[in-house]
Order: sequence, then C-alpha cells, then structure tokens
Amino acid sequence: MKPLRVALIGAGQIARVSHIPNYQSMEGVEVVAVCDASKEAAQKTAQQFSIPHYYRDHKEMLARQKPDLVSVCVPNKFHCDLTCDALEQGCHVMCEKPPAVTVKEAVRMEETAVRSGRLLTYGFHFRHGGNVIFLKEKIARGELGDIYGARVQWIRRRGIPGWGNFTNKSMQGGGPLIDIGAHMLDLALYLMDYPEISYVCAAANDRIGTQGGTGLMGSWDGGRFTVEDSLFGFIRFRNGASLNLETAFALHIRERDIRQVCLFGERMGAQLFPLAAFGEENGKLFDVEYPFPEET
Repeated sequence: MKPLRVALIGAGQIARVSHIPNYQSMEGVEVVAVCDASKEAAQKTAQQFSIPHYYRDHKEMLARQKPDLVSVCVPNKFHCDLTCDALEQGCHVMCEKPPAVTVKEAVRMEETAVRSGRLLTYGFHFRHGGNVIFLKEKIARGELGDIYGARVQWIRRRGIPGWGNFTNKSMQGGGPLIDIGAHMLDLALYLMDYPEISYVCAAANDRIGTQGGTGLMGSWDGGRFTVEDSLFGFIRFRNGASLNLETAFALHIRERDIRQVCLFGERMGAQLFPLAAFGEENGKLFDVEYPFPEET
C-alpha cells in the first residue's frame, strides 16, 4: 500500500509544532514537501524535519509533487484561495481554522470540495477529544433531554499573542472570536446539532489591546492592534434555544485563562473542561465527574 503523500502550505509555528510532527508520527504517511511565501522559511523547515522538497510557489509544489493531502497553515486571509487551489488539483485538504474570513469564501471552499470530490476539513481539533465524543453520545441517548441553553467561554487575563499576525485584522479577519472563541463556539454548535440561527448580537472592544504592552504571551504594539481584544455575544435559535458567548485575548479577571462549554438541558446539564454532568433524581441533586484528561 502506497503511503499517503502530504504537503504543507505555510511553514510557520502551527506547521512546525502541530502538523508536521503529528504527520511524521503516523504510519503510512509521508511528508513530501513544504511551501512558504518565504523560501528561506520553507527551506529551514524542510531541513529541520528532513522533508525532501521545499517551494515558494504553492502551485509549482502541487503540480510537481502531486500530494494526496495538503495542510493549509497560513494567515486566515489566504485560506480560501490556497484551499481551493489544492482541491482543484485533486488534493484532500486540512485547512487550519477558521475556514475563512467571510461567509462567501467559506461557501466557495465547500462548493469547490464538493465539485472536486475531495475531503475538506478544518482545524477544530477539540471536537475529536474523548470528552466531546463521550458527551455527544450522552446527548444522542437523550440523557440531557432538550438542550435549550449554552454558555461558551475562552477568555484570557492578558494573553494577547506577541508574535505572528494575531493582532492584524487585514490578515486574520478578527481577534479572539475568530482565533480562540471559534473553538468553543464550534464545540457548542456541534453538540447542539447545529440548530438554525434566528438572531445574533454582540459587543466588541479593544480597550486593552490598543494600549500596547507586555502580557502572558509576549509584547505587542498598541498602534498596530487592529482587532477586538474581547467580544460578548448572544445567539438565539429558531428552536427556542440560546447561547451566550464570551471570548477575550485580554480581560481584567482573576484567572489567567478560562476555557469552558456549558450546556443546559431539561433533564441534565453538562460542562466540558473538566467533563462533568449535573442533575436531579428522586428529589436529590447530583454532580458526576468523568475521568477524562483535560483536552489541550
């Protein structure tokens, strides 16, 4: 059986820390090439991980190497075009989250995948954790009953990334909502089985980010901070359920980092980090914790 040939577009941190090491740990998978807008970065990454080929032009890489699978690990602005190019060359694609910076682009990516007959997935890795799988099965069995409310949070005390393009709206499309909040929102919608949305409202702020400074994840320039540093939102669904969202790179709170998804059902409630369930039986309240390691 021939190995699955993998190529990467983007030689930045997420490619070096997550994608390449994990691909190279898998049997039957061969990382054959890496591409980056900086040929020097592509060459350095190729040498670091003993990848045989490196390129500056992704189209040249796709044409020459003909990979089976491509990981797209670039700033959000470029997700759509690069993903569609790979799909149209007959490659399956694992694109980092978020899918794109606009709905129109995300739809184009989906339609290209369907037309090409190739698989397209995104880096929402939390939904594949054992805790999420376990809770999804409990929901499917009806143990929570109708889920009519949810609360999702990923907030940091002073966790504005001091590297990359995370504070650049033109490159990323947004701040914590599109970066970390999207993970928790994806989990809640997945567990709720994607109810149809009827109403959305939100308030975004940049009070701390535009000041500049140093935090738990390095220093940043307030003059170049063009994204939100916090966002608080509300979603109402057509089935009557609702969801409250809190996400922030920087917020004056006690904890360094809070990450949580809470679901409120008519029979039982549940949370993910750590996984636990809460309810009432025979007139007595009960809390149940499950021995899953916290997903990171």
